[in-house]
Amino acid sequence: MARFIYRMQNILNLKEKMETQAKNEFAEANMKAMEEEDLLEQAKQHLEDSYAYNRELMMMDHIDVLKLNESEGFIRSAKDQVRAREIQLKMAQKKVEEKRVLMQRAMQERKTQEILKEHAFETFLMEEKAAENKEIDQLTSYTHGQKIKEE
Repeated sequence: MARFIYRMQNILNLKEKMETQAKNEFAEANMKAMEEEDLLEQAKQHLEDSYAYNRELMMMDHIDVLKLNESEGFIRSAKDQVRAREIQLKMAQKKVEEKRVLMQRAMQERKTQEILKEHAFETFLMEEKAAENKEIDQLTSYTHGQKIKEE
């Protein structure tokens, strides 16, 4: 029996590499999004701490206006940081979605190539079986012809 050689194996190999690369890029984007989520949570915690500090200043017996103004500046800064982190997180989540779509497309392309390879192998097996049957028929005809000659 002949050996099966898929003539588009190099394309299948390329599709597998592209899928692996797309999976890696998706994982990297996902990690970046998780980091952004953590940074957003830290920024929110900093904002809460700033509010708590401001409340403490307000509860004191004597109010230090300079510290109160400074505290309100911290709050504004913390709010700006939270907004910036929310924007960064949305951008990271958008990137994750883009990479997920690319990964799915790469997986579909690889699966398509694998299906084509399976069909090519099935065709190969059918051709091999047909050639084998033809050879058996020829052998049978030859031996039958030899028996007739001997009689």
